[in-house]
Amino acid sequence: MEIISHFEGRYLSLREIDDWEFSTRPNATAVVGVLALTSKGEVVLVEQYRRPMQARVLEICAGLVGDEPEFAGESLADTARRELLEETGYVSEEMIPLLSSPTSAGMTDEMTHLFLAENATPSGPGGGVDGEDIITHLVPLDDLVAFFDTSMKKGLLIDFKIHAALAARQMHQAGKNPV
Repeated sequence: MEIISHFEGRYLSLREIDDWEFSTRPNATAVVGVLALTSKGEVVLVEQYRRPMQARVLEICAGLVGDEPEFAGESLADTARRELLEETGYVSEEMIPLLSSPTSAGMTDEMTHLFLAENATPSGPGGGVDGEDIITHLVPLDDLVAFFDTSMKKGLLIDFKIHAALAARQMHQAGKNPV
């Protein structure tokens, strides 16, 4: 199996194996996502403009693993903790693994690892780093569907990782953790 490299950028590469083109990240080993919940049953969501989509997107907090030299070798859980604090300003005592899955198996070799952070509490300003323009939303679980509906009417997109993390949380609560 020969891997052909067609393009190498700072953040993405285009490769080919057996006549199938796909993207990979030359600067990261994986992605983490964090479903953070407060003790009041609120979901901690982030909203940010995503250039490829040309729209603002609601997401769970997420980030790349090993994307900067100072974080090389960092564990998945430590990356999840760092991203939660950087993006939302929240911290949690536990990072419970929920799900590990290909992000988009026909397009990229990237793996996404979802975590549950219960009893998240504010600890910093959030908002992201390096020019990220991240808005944090606290949404009661019971109001999530109405919040999504209102957000979509305003033109926001809803990232699938929210739904995947919520479903994985339900499986975890039922003792059927897919990790």
